Amino acid sequence: MRVGLCQINSRDDKAANIDRALELVDEAAERGARLVALPEYVDYLGPKSRKYDISEPIPGPTSQRFAERARQHGIYLLGGSYNETSDVPGKCYNTSLLFDPSGEIIATYRKVHLFDSQISGNESDYILPGNEVMTVEIDGHTFGIAIAYDYRFPEMFRMLALAGAEAILVPSNNTVTTGKDYWHVMLRGRAVENHLFILAPAQVGPHEPDTIAYGHSLVVHPTGTCLVDAPEKECVVLTDIDFDDVQTARNRIPSLANRRPDVYSGLHS
Repeated sequence: MRVGLCQINSRDDKAANIDRALELVDEAAERGARLVALPEYVDYLGPKSRKYDISEPIPGPTSQRFAERARQHGIYLLGGSYNETSDVPGKCYNTSLLFDPSGEIIATYRKVHLFDSQISGNESDYILPGNEVMTVEIDGHTFGIAIAYDYRFPEMFRMLALAGAEAILVPSNNTVTTGKDYWHVMLRGRAVENHLFILAPAQVGPHEPDTIAYGHSLVVHPTGTCLVDAPEKECVVLTDIDFDDVQTARNRIPSLANRRPDVYSGLHS
């Protein structure tokens, strides 16, 4: 399967962000991608006080534009993530939608782990968490979906692997501060410990005062090798992935089969 990752510099102009995202989707599709993926917060990266005001329901104008583009190109399209209106005033969901080649929404994932830190404040101040770990079928192969900070929680990725995931989509927005130290290490770790592909489109460049997104959209092989590592600029990167490599890696080092859940019984207590 040929996959295309769109690396974008979203800012505080929602309409311009979506227009640019669709230009990159067009490029990826024209270059032969069957699955195209956009990064986290593709719709808006600006003052957090405006997030609720620019949010929208699903379906809504943004999802309709993504659906039309998936249908036009006959591709699977992961619409990154964007601000979905909630019933709680002032708060949204950080939501990722997957569209099939007919333009239908076949997966809706709301970010489970919210980034509450001393680095950039609490995401939970303006975002509500999702409560579901999910998989979805793409051309007969099982994919998981996670968003950004989710990748720091190996339990979630192990759950997806045990649910049959052969690849996990991880739309993200990392700052240079966190990205340069953790991004490659953690995503390679999630890939190799579960022997699956990681597809991680990322934001790049400045989008708020003193905040610069790291870029480096990645496709990681089940053995932990980076098949794609995008430069630090807006771009589309593509590669072909062979799902037979998942089972080959799992047969060679059968760590999933060698687990001892009887010993780990207190892990989630």
